[in-house]
Amino acid sequence: MSVDEPRAAPCPWHEPVWQALTTRARQPHAFLFAGSPGVGKRQFAEAFADWLLCQQPAGGAVCGQCRSCQLLRAGTHPDRLLVEPEEEGKAIRVDAVRQLADFMAQTAQQGGRKVVILHPAEAMNLNAANALLKSLEEPTAETYLLLVSDQPSRLLPTIRSRCQVLTLTAPAQAQALDWLAQRLPQLSTEEHAALLLMAAGAPLRAVQLQELGATELRARVVEGVKALLKSEKSAPQLADAWSAVPLELLMDWFCDWTLDLLRLKTGALETPVNSDMDKVLPYMAQRVATTTLMEWQGWLLEHRSMVLGKANLNRVLLLETLLLRWKQLMEKR
Repeated sequence: MSVDEPRAAPCPWHEPVWQALTTRARQPHAFLFAGSPGVGKRQFAEAFADWLLCQQPAGGAVCGQCRSCQLLRAGTHPDRLLVEPEEEGKAIRVDAVRQLADFMAQTAQQGGRKVVILHPAEAMNLNAANALLKSLEEPTAETYLLLVSDQPSRLLPTIRSRCQVLTLTAPAQAQALDWLAQRLPQLSTEEHAALLLMAAGAPLRAVQLQELGATELRARVVEGVKALLKSEKSAPQLADAWSAVPLELLMDWFCDWTLDLLRLKTGALETPVNSDMDKVLPYMAQRVATTTLMEWQGWLLEHRSMVLGKANLNRVLLLETLLLRWKQLMEKR
C-alpha cells in the first residue's frame, strides 16, 4: 500500500466518458472502472483521483498549481492512497483493506477530499472483499473509492451493486494505430497492427507486449505449433522450449486460433484473422469435427480462467496436455 504518483490525463479515446464524468454536479462515493486489460482503466482512475483532489479544477483539467497538485506531482499527497497486491499476481489480503478503512475514516490532512485507488479489485481474497463491504455500506463524507478491474465478474455482486460502474472500452482500430505510431515510432505499421491484434485491440496492452518481446515469442510459438502438427517436435519438447513465454499469452493465442477455427468451420470467415497461421488453421478446419472443436474450446476456456485466476497449476503438465489435445483435434473424427 503506497501513495501513488499522479498521471496527467486519461487516454484520448476515453475523453467523452471523462467529460461526462467531470461535469457532474455530484459524484458517488464509489466507482468501478471495468474493461479489458490494456484499455487505460488504471490511467483513467489515476487521472480522476488527481481531479478529485485538485483544489481548483478547471472543467475536466487539474489546475496544476494548487497545493494538492504540487503534492500529487511529488508523489507525496497524504490523502491519496493506492492499494494493490504486495507482489504481482498475489492476492490483496484483509489487512490491507482494514488499513484502507482506517485511512478512509481519518480526517483529510489537506482539509479536502480523500481518494483510494484499489487495483486490481479482483485480486481481493474473500476476507478482504467482505471487509471492503463495510466501507462501501458506511461511506465517509468527501471520501472516494475507485476500484479498477479487468474481471469485474469475479467481484462479489454486493460490491458491484454499491459502485457506479463505468465500462471503459478500447478505441477504434484507426485511433489505436495512430496512438501506437506515436508511442512506438520505431516500428512499422504492420508491426503496430500485429501487436494490436495480439492485444485484442487494447493499445496499452500492445505497448506492454512490445516490451515483453511478444512478437518474437509468438513467432517461436507459431513455428513450434507447426512442427508439432508435422510430428517434428513433441509436446514435452515444446513445453520446455516455451519456458520464457508467459502462460497468459499462450492461452490467449490458442483461444484466438480456436475462434478462427470455429469461424472457418462455420463459414463465417474465409481466411483466418491470425495471418501468421493462415495455412495451418484452414487445413485444421477442414479436418476437425465440430463437436471435437467445441469440447476443446470448453477445456481451453476453463483452463484459461484458471491461469488468469492465478490458480496453482503445474505449468509443464498444463502445456503438455494443451499441446497433446491440440494435436489430437485432427485425429478425432
